[in-house]
Amino acid sequence: MTLNVGKEVAALERMTVSELRERYVELFNETTRARNRTWLIRRIIWRMQSLEQGGLSERAIRQANELANNTDLRVTAPRESKLSPDAGERAKTVACRIEGNSRVPLPGTVITRRYKGRLIQVKVVRDGFEFEGELFKSLSAVAKQVTGSHWNGYKFFNLNKEGESR
Repeated sequence: MTLNVGKEVAALERMTVSELRERYVELFNETTRARNRTWLIRRIIWRMQSLEQGGLSERAIRQANELANNTDLRVTAPRESKLSPDAGERAKTVACRIEGNSRVPLPGTVITRRYKGRLIQVKVVRDGFEFEGELFKSLSAVAKQVTGSHWNGYKFFNLNKEGESR
């Protein structure tokens, strides 16, 4: 069985904090005092991936422990580096033309909408749209998956002609 991270994250996001804490106990065999949803989801997904892929070898664990024991820990944070005074002069802004449908945002953009109390998040990818770990060819297909009935995807996600929500 391969782990579908997108679907697992979507399922975890529908859980309450108490349910997430129970899932944490199932995976880690220890309780947690954490009540931060984002942290719990990230830790649970990390653990699921670790169990799926087999975790670290004994040799890697020994080596990590050895490195940790022989390392001096930094007590203060590093100072922020300051840019050279002429850095602003060297930076240039260049306009570029983007081909394609102007209503569709650039790949990597996450489109969000609240629908019946549920936060819908769709990531724009090069070949379509990713929703809950599945790839869809159109926003209309995503809207149909969410609502169960046909919608114009641009209207459902409230996108105007320039690809921005109103």
